[in-house]
Amino acid sequence: MKSGFFSTLTRTLIASVAMFSIANGVLAEVAPRVKFTTTAGDFVVEVYPDKAPKTVENFLQYVKDKHYDGTIFHRVIENFMVQGGGFDASYAEKKTRPPVVHEGREALVKGGPKNVVGTLAMARTSDPQSATAQFFINVKDNAFLDPTLIPPGDPVPKFEYQGRVYENTPRTNLLNAPQLFGYTVFGKVVSGMEVVQKIKSSPTGAGGPFSSDVPKTPILINSATLVK
Repeated sequence: MKSGFFSTLTRTLIASVAMFSIANGVLAEVAPRVKFTTTAGDFVVEVYPDKAPKTVENFLQYVKDKHYDGTIFHRVIENFMVQGGGFDASYAEKKTRPPVVHEGREALVKGGPKNVVGTLAMARTSDPQSATAQFFINVKDNAFLDPTLIPPGDPVPKFEYQGRVYENTPRTNLLNAPQLFGYTVFGKVVSGMEVVQKIKSSPTGAGGPFSSDVPKTPILINSATLVK
């Protein structure tokens, strides 16, 4: 009896350890990390496929394709954000794949981060569905960039935006309003934030096709590498 008991206990412990290992493996897959080696120093970002799966897949594919290697931070605003991933050191825009679907609202609903200091988000044009490879890192809390969640109902009984109240609005009108999409946050800086702070403090001016906000001393991404 005693031997059987310990045998059963041993099998239970082994099974528990195996399950723990599997769980840890899943968690590790949930938050891949990418190391950026730049002329200003190195920093590491963590991304969240459980919050914004298509956005993260898109970003990691650009990393694997070495798209970011040799690009610059071409837009740096000290009290706002630093943006890069689209232009090489000669200010030539790099070719990209088709845009990735906007996942900002879905990420928030799943408990994803907002546009606060240190978070990583997709850059885009005024078209919410235009994000490709460019990204930005928030260097202050930018709540105005957060996606707006639409209350339940169709029509939506009451909706308030920028101090104005809208009543009985068709749901599709709110879901498709460009100004309500915000920007998809899909990760954050987990080490080397001091490097990002250094980048944000760079003296800026005109450069290439841009009339302002370009670092006077180019800040080059030497490599972006998946490390986890």
